[in-house]
Amino acid sequence: MTHEENARQNVTFPSNGGHAHGYLATPESGSGAGVIVIQEWWGLDDHIVDVCDRLAAAGFVALAPDLYGGKVAHGTDDAGAMMTALPVDGAARDLAGAVDYLLGHDAVTSKTVGAVGFCMGGGFVLMLAAQQGDKVSAAVPYYGVGPAVPDTYTGLTAAVQGHYGERDDFYPVEDAKKQEAQIREESGAEVEFFYYDAAHAFNNDTDKMGTYSADDAATAWSRTVEFLGAKVR
Repeated sequence: MTHEENARQNVTFPSNGGHAHGYLATPESGSGAGVIVIQEWWGLDDHIVDVCDRLAAAGFVALAPDLYGGKVAHGTDDAGAMMTALPVDGAARDLAGAVDYLLGHDAVTSKTVGAVGFCMGGGFVLMLAAQQGDKVSAAVPYYGVGPAVPDTYTGLTAAVQGHYGERDDFYPVEDAKKQEAQIREESGAEVEFFYYDAAHAFNNDTDKMGTYSADDAATAWSRTVEFLGAKVR
């Protein structure tokens, strides 16, 4: 991938025959279960770094791969263009490299990883779980949209916990409910979607889209941490 410097990057790992970059957060204890964090369409920004830090504070080793190679969007037009231009297959290989990197990391105590992602990253969470099979034991998509949302979930074995808004203009709640049913039917995995009286990106406390919902975000986050703690071993 084309690489530009992003001050948030603090780790480099093998991927796709080359190297990818990302942000790694480790708990104070020095070790914990591994979790991949997948960015929104904005890129590896301060919010995604904060998500990793919060997971580390909860006892996880969290890695957010930089799928945009150092670039960060500053407006919705930029973000939409960058998401559209992102090669899904290349990003998938970077994410696969991130999974292998975490599983081989000295600080990671789990034999599997969890994956949590938001918006575009929520779509990639589902794709990653479908592609990586038993390596991913927990998949947590928040209002997953975009080009990576799978057509089929037959390869998915991870438990899935979804967080979706009933007033999401980007991904109507009817579509989310169809997706929930499709994942359950095609994978046979444990699937539970939660629906909130909220709009798209309700978890993002930087509120770039004016849709942040503090109460819903707190509830979703509590559920996420408990779920990852139970499923990632």
